Amino acid sequence: MAALSGIGMTSQRTRGRMIERLREQGIRNEAVLAAMAAVPRHIFVEEALASRAYDDTSLPLGMGQTISQPYVVARMIEALLNGRKGLGKTLEIGAGCGYQAAVLAQLTKEIFAVERLKPLLEKAKLNMRQIQQFNVRLKLADGNFGLPEAAPYDSIIVAAAPARIPQVLLQQLAPGGRLILPIGVGEQYLSLIEQTPQGFVESRLDAVRFVPLLSGTE
Repeated sequence: MAALSGIGMTSQRTRGRMIERLREQGIRNEAVLAAMAAVPRHIFVEEALASRAYDDTSLPLGMGQTISQPYVVARMIEALLNGRKGLGKTLEIGAGCGYQAAVLAQLTKEIFAVERLKPLLEKAKLNMRQIQQFNVRLKLADGNFGLPEAAPYDSIIVAAAPARIPQVLLQQLAPGGRLILPIGVGEQYLSLIEQTPQGFVESRLDAVRFVPLLSGTE
């Protein structure tokens, strides 16, 4: 994995408090906690919000999008990882500023991330260069269609909420693969779906609040 640079002592202390808080909130997977600790979240937020980068809250990115709160990022990745040796080939839908992809990149060597908004995609590319994270392949694409040219995936994580589970994403799962995403228009919940020999098995997890999964690219 790429070494991360430009990390000040203040950032290290606030990141340490973030990890302590994640433990208190129930995140137990040490690999996930180490991945969260490795990524400088302040790099990925607007400069005016840098002092709040390690608070347990989502923050605005512009264009109606947000960077997810640290607990939700850790919770989703932990659910994907638990009981498995690794994430394997991973697809992220809704790369945004690139933060979650950077965390995922600490846990797998093969990650693809799609974003429908070109300005955010360009911001994600700049952020990846700044932290020298070069194993994330970013693409402008409509996440409703996944990324079929690189399928199948061992792990798929979606950072925006569709009204229902997109069948096309299920079709892009490898045997034993897992998909985690928020579902719902009003009330939303996290859904974890696993591809098993008997078919798809869904587990409903926490109540959440995400921006909707929209169509097209801009």
